[in-house]
Amino acid sequence: MPEEEQDLDDPAYAAFAWGRFKRILWWMTGVALLATGAAELALYWSLGGLDWVTASATFLGVFLTIMLTAALMGLMFLSSGSGHDARVEDPLKDQMEIGD
Repeated sequence: MPEEEQDLDDPAYAAFAWGRFKRILWWMTGVALLATGAAELALYWSLGGLDWVTASATFLGVFLTIMLTAALMGLMFLSSGSGHDARVEDPLKDQMEIGD
């Protein structure tokens, strides 16, 4: 008997998958804070005292870049791992040859 594929249409699996995604984002928040602290320290050691504008711009730039990257990569893996990517139907498959 073939095993039934799980996807985000199943409420139990959706809760599991989104919970895993949120846990990953919490871990990445910690990584982003550590990386931001390292960037601030590197700037402080190389430039001396930092103006509050420089420090806050560095914090926001590094932190938000890492978090945006983590969120987009997490959503990509969520989509792929939940079977949504495999269920996409190509309406032009009979009209265009793409080398598959």
